[in-house]
Amino acid sequence: MSLANDFKSFIMRGNVLDLAVAVVIGAAFGRIVTSFVNDVLMPPIGLLLGGVEFSDLMLTLQQATAEVEAVTINYGVFIQTVVDFLIIGFAIFIVIKVFEKTKRKEEAKPAPIAEIPAQEKLLTEIRDLLKK
Repeated sequence: MSLANDFKSFIMRGNVLDLAVAVVIGAAFGRIVTSFVNDVLMPPIGLLLGGVEFSDLMLTLQQATAEVEAVTINYGVFIQTVVDFLIIGFAIFIVIKVFEKTKRKEEAKPAPIAEIPAQEKLLTEIRDLLKK
C-alpha cells in the first residue's frame, strides 16, 4: 500500500506533470514543423533548384539486383531533417526570448504600495501631535 501512495505522490508532483505536458506539446510541435518543412518550405526550394525533390536525393553505393536491395546514402532526407531541426530550434529560441522579456518586465515593476489602514493613519497623526 505504501508503494502505491509513494508512486501517486511522485506522479502528482508539479514538475512531473509539467514535463509530461511539455513532451506531448513538443511532439505535436515537431509534427507541425515537419509538415511545414515538407509541405510548405521544401517544394519551393526544390522548384528553385530545378524541380529537385529533396527526399529523392541520394547517393547510390550499390545498384539493386534481384537478390539485394540498393545501398544508398539518403542525404536529401538528412537535409530535410536538418532544416526541421533548425526551424524547431529557432522557434524555441524565440519562445524563450519572449518568456525572458516578459519575466524581466514583471521583475522591473515596483511592488505596489499598500494602502495604510485608517487606524494606523490616526495613530501616526496622534504620534506626530504628541511630538510637537
